[in-house]
Amino acid sequence: MYVAVKGGESAIENAHAWLAEERRGDKSVAELSIAQIREQLSLAVNRVMSEGSLYDADLAALAIKQARGDLIEAIFLIRAYRTTLPRFGTSEPVKTGEMSCDRRVSATFKDVPGGQVLGPTFDYTHRLLDFKLAAEGETPDAPAREAGPGDVPHVAEFLGREGLIEEAPRDEAAPPDLTREPLEMPAGRALRLQALTRADEGFTLGLAYSTQRGYARNHAFVGELRIGAVPVEMEIPELGFAVEIGEVVLTECETVNQFTGSKTEPPQFTRGYGLVFGQTERKAISMALVDRALRWQELGEDNEGAPAQDAEFVLYHADNIQATGFLEHIKLPHYVDFQSELELVRKLRREVADNRTREAKE
Repeated sequence: MYVAVKGGESAIENAHAWLAEERRGDKSVAELSIAQIREQLSLAVNRVMSEGSLYDADLAALAIKQARGDLIEAIFLIRAYRTTLPRFGTSEPVKTGEMSCDRRVSATFKDVPGGQVLGPTFDYTHRLLDFKLAAEGETPDAPAREAGPGDVPHVAEFLGREGLIEEAPRDEAAPPDLTREPLEMPAGRALRLQALTRADEGFTLGLAYSTQRGYARNHAFVGELRIGAVPVEMEIPELGFAVEIGEVVLTECETVNQFTGSKTEPPQFTRGYGLVFGQTERKAISMALVDRALRWQELGEDNEGAPAQDAEFVLYHADNIQATGFLEHIKLPHYVDFQSELELVRKLRREVADNRTREAKE
């Protein structure tokens, strides 16, 4: 560390003070509040909550403010804080079929029970800068709306009734907890999904895009994408039954993928799955595509050597906190290491020069 350098500790303190000054910016400009970040930068807040594995919008907004908008640094802050929290128990699996949907679309069926709900989305915007926002004018109030019905069946169930899609894979064993236990290979699907939920959105997006371009032959349809609130229940030992303790907003994506069949399975569609905190649909879709690519072995498919099919490559490199730590550590002092490398290069150059001199004399 730089503290080993003469005067390093003082330099670090000054760097911290300078950082605080840069974070605040021009003091003639009003300071951002946590509430403003939470309410007006909600997509950034959602990403920090999802990849930080902590559902708390206020803390995520605080982390974004402290990190000057660097979302990976904010995720790091949230994960570090999360490790200090006690755990009182485990909630019951959420029932996304009972989601109160703010957005619910299907690319496979036009008419579905509960209907298509476009919700708040950039999908149909023109991607033109809105200079009204620069004038700090208020946008007109949106028309009154109600969340979708609380019991909305999943689209894949309609294919399941005809046996056209595989049954949802189930594992009765309690899944491992990636936030408390290190990742180990081979990783089961439950562990892979946990890792993908926490994975860097950009990395996951790149892998998902690669599957669409042919690196895994993973042509998929979005069977359903839904965003909304679901109740969270927890069993209370003293009561002997589960009670609702709150609700969380989730984005769920289930893809429908081609499958030609195998010796034991008839031709049918297969599934990819993504589930993340908040409205984070790009990440949920990417996650579903990568999840399906990683299932090649259990489905009896060929491994084409595509990056998205390599579980070790995907899971060991998807975590942006680990990647950032390893990447950025090289900017810290490596004086001793470099001096040894420098001496080695000088020695090799001397040996080359000596050999050339010897050859010239001969």
